[in-house]
Amino acid sequence: MDIEKVGVVGAGQMGNGIAHVLALAGYEVLLTDIGEEALTAAVALVDQNMTRQVARDKIAQAEKDAAMARIGTTLTLTDLGATDLVIEAATERETVKQAIFDELLPHLLPHTILTSNTSSISITRLASRTDRPERFMGFHFMNPVPVMQLVELIRGIATDDATYRACLGVVEKLGKTAASAEDFPAFIVNRILMPMINEAVYTLYEGVGNVRSIDLAMKLGTNHPMGPLELADFIGLDTCLAIMNVLHEGLADTKYRPCPLLTKYVEAGWLGRKTQRGFYDYRGEMPVPTR
Repeated sequence: MDIEKVGVVGAGQMGNGIAHVLALAGYEVLLTDIGEEALTAAVALVDQNMTRQVARDKIAQAEKDAAMARIGTTLTLTDLGATDLVIEAATERETVKQAIFDELLPHLLPHTILTSNTSSISITRLASRTDRPERFMGFHFMNPVPVMQLVELIRGIATDDATYRACLGVVEKLGKTAASAEDFPAFIVNRILMPMINEAVYTLYEGVGNVRSIDLAMKLGTNHPMGPLELADFIGLDTCLAIMNVLHEGLADTKYRPCPLLTKYVEAGWLGRKTQRGFYDYRGEMPVPTR
């Protein structure tokens, strides 16, 4: 099937990046969120990021203007029913995602493909509660979306070949690369990445090293571009904790037990960059370790 119009649910960190790359690739994009302020901020951020691409000669001014004209916004979730593909990019909580799909279902076109940008939740389970499990997939972008090359495509047990091929076609049109993952907790990237981050937090919790030494050791010792604690702050500590809980509950293995220190930071509301405090304090000119 031909996908021309794409609905994106959620105008946050992931949603605005997804809208950005879709619009640049020629898709008509309809972006929704629960508040006008979030939508306005998202469109402004996309405009700012595309302006940066123009300045670096990554895209032409005409491409940017055409892409921005393809992005529409709405506060009414059900308006997305008229799209060919829906990419849900709401917060990483299953109850929230399920409520979104429940509201959308009666308004969808018969051929609309439903997808979730979830980084860990069962695609099979989300799909089973809809009227189209065969046209439901995991469509997991990496953050920041305009920069990162990979998209994980996750088939639920009922996902048909036509749906997979249609989503693969979108990934290719975006100029990105797809990795196919089986529908097990956290898929490929986060199944490997999050336990590493969690272990870095345990290393901090047990006093093996402080924030700066742990990040420096991984950056210089393993050539990682960001240290694991710096990366956790970038992702959001609440998201890291949510994924570790999915792994722990879904696989019933104690090696996935979230570090109590990670839980403590989330309980304090120190979620990383988005709240200005996490393993680093971002309120000054330079990030300062909090431990």
